[in-house]
Amino acid sequence: MKVGIIGATGYGGLELIRFLHNHPEVEKIELFTSSEEGTIFSSKFGHLLTIHDTPLQKIEAESLAGFDVVFTSTPSGVTSKLLPPLVDIGPKLIDLSGDYRLKDLGAYEKWYAKAPAPESIVKKSVYGLTEWNEENIKSASLIANPGCYPTAVLLSVLPLIKERLIDPEYLVVDAKSGVSGAGNKPSQITHYSEMNENFSIYKVNKHQHIPEIEQAIAMFADFETTITFNTHLVPMTRGILATSYAPVFPGVTNKQLNDCLLETYKSHPFVRVVQDVSSIGTNRVKGSNYCDIFVQLDERTNRATIVGVIDNLVKGAAGQAIQNMNVQLDLPQKLGLDVVPLFI
Repeated sequence: MKVGIIGATGYGGLELIRFLHNHPEVEKIELFTSSEEGTIFSSKFGHLLTIHDTPLQKIEAESLAGFDVVFTSTPSGVTSKLLPPLVDIGPKLIDLSGDYRLKDLGAYEKWYAKAPAPESIVKKSVYGLTEWNEENIKSASLIANPGCYPTAVLLSVLPLIKERLIDPEYLVVDAKSGVSGAGNKPSQITHYSEMNENFSIYKVNKHQHIPEIEQAIAMFADFETTITFNTHLVPMTRGILATSYAPVFPGVTNKQLNDCLLETYKSHPFVRVVQDVSSIGTNRVKGSNYCDIFVQLDERTNRATIVGVIDNLVKGAAGQAIQNMNVQLDLPQKLGLDVVPLFI
């Protein structure tokens, strides 16, 4: 296959390169830029010396039409204008930004503060939560890859909501991320002296992933709800740990909660249900496409505590995108992604 990556200079793009380089079905990877045409890629990223000594190319729809797959790993607001000419003309499109996730264009404008993509294209896009939307992904020409936080939250709570074991009317999500989730553009919040030895909350009750999670709960679990969701920045590079709290319905047991997760994901290779809380953490999934989930019922409060852990750059971005590509092309889901987490 011939694969193109737009936005390769971001962290998500670099992870796409890392995994696609070892994908047995990928013959050629070409990299595109809007501002650094002609720059030798390895001159920007020394770890790719002799691996990707190729020049960044100008983004042109005509040349991209000849690719088998095109990944876009750009800030939100870019692909809403960039991708419409490419839809249905050749390559499979997998967008890692937020431009095609929300079906409600008014919600996109409100939460992202940007003009939305054309409605006709948004309607064609398929939400790429692989474990929950595999059949639609198979026939999709444009995949809206989920956000990192929604991936961790949805994989952990959707089975329990769908089976009516927990009540999402009172769902509260407390999520924490490493600093790579903020991208590689310097800012005050990501400055070393501001971030080091600090633990901060941001976008209180205003994170753009809130409507995405609510939309997916309605889509996959048939439950309209609003959630409380807040995010925190942790002084580490990678990883998301999302802890969700929700009351259980009368009579629900801890065994039912665990059995539901085990049954839901028994045939999904990248979701692991953890029984021992000491075995769940961001370093258990670092550098890999795994999502680990832990659940426990607090019988005193009759609430479930549900923990979802991912590497935000892999299962939360590039890894899930490649997993979706594999599904689109009828390849084994683990192809190119079957790596052991970087525990240490």
